[in-house]
Amino acid sequence: MRRTLFTQDHEDFRLLVRDFLAREVVPVYEEWRRAGLVPRELFTSLGKLGIIGTAIPEEYGGGGQDDYRYNVVIQEECARACVTLGGLRTHLDVVVPYFTGLANAAQQARWFPGLASGELYTAIAMSEPGTGSDLAGIATTAVRDGDHYLLNGSKTFITGGHHADLVIVVARTSTDPENRRAGLSLLVVEKGMPGFTVGRKLEKIGLATQDTVELSFADVRVPAANLLGEEGAAFSSLGRNLAQERLAIAVGAVAQTRTAIDLTVSYVRERTVFGKPVAHFQNTKFELAAMAAESEAAQAMLDAAVTGLVAGELSAVDAAKTKLFCTEVQGRVVDRCLQLHGGYGYILEYPIARLYADARVTRIYGGTSEVMKTIISRSLGL
Repeated sequence: MRRTLFTQDHEDFRLLVRDFLAREVVPVYEEWRRAGLVPRELFTSLGKLGIIGTAIPEEYGGGGQDDYRYNVVIQEECARACVTLGGLRTHLDVVVPYFTGLANAAQQARWFPGLASGELYTAIAMSEPGTGSDLAGIATTAVRDGDHYLLNGSKTFITGGHHADLVIVVARTSTDPENRRAGLSLLVVEKGMPGFTVGRKLEKIGLATQDTVELSFADVRVPAANLLGEEGAAFSSLGRNLAQERLAIAVGAVAQTRTAIDLTVSYVRERTVFGKPVAHFQNTKFELAAMAAESEAAQAMLDAAVTGLVAGELSAVDAAKTKLFCTEVQGRVVDRCLQLHGGYGYILEYPIARLYADARVTRIYGGTSEVMKTIISRSLGL
């Protein structure tokens, strides 16, 4: 099916990203995968090319393009090259929108030039050991003390936390027994603040180059000037941005699904069993035909959702539907693709094995499939 989502500007940007990945990432990616981390200078290299700062206003050195489709291009090209660039997706698709949407003039002057150049890399700290998807249950506290907040608590599963220069921390600044969602605020914690500790890097099944860490805060004095948005209003901000976060996960899911199918088509044409290519067996043809149909359906749904987001019309329910469908399709398709690879599909030397391991988390983070179903069922009046 012909896609109509992108303009020529997006396609020109695609070639820039594709060339960068082929030249700077693919030749050394295996080293990064074994190290479990991308180098910090990757993000400044992306900044120099203008890849990382497209959404930052031009006056701060950015591209001035508040167009999510550029982020889509980056994810699609990373999937095509079978690479993940650490926590870049989270930085661009999840965290930067909080800065562009909530930062005041003084904060923009402080942080936007670094966000555009890649000198500042970000993370967001929401999840806690006891909260999971229940943001209203956040226990990390921030108590006002003169011109500062005294921040205490811990966070876990923080993508990009190892490299992050700025971490948006969701903390409770007040308590309302009648409304658990009230009293949450966003504080920007800077690397090196006394009492701020980056803990162990968590070992994961997949996403090997994406640093995922634990963070702790012990009487961290965060300047009141680092309050992002209004005090106590974080829950509404989180709700607005979660739609894009969930859509971003769906973008990666569909792009990786397409890559898995392409890899499998190439593999079954070359691999022989019983004296003939695996592609010649009817089961192989039927399996790949069904996968291609599912992938096209997911792509059409996703492109419609991206169009809605760009137009400012994507609802939380539609984002949930898109994430649920696209990630479930990814899980089914990548599993079947690995099966068609046979024993080689289980070997990490083959990209399909990495795609399989990476796919499992998309039905968990950003809200589990069960949470997506809850959101959708509420829209049905259930």
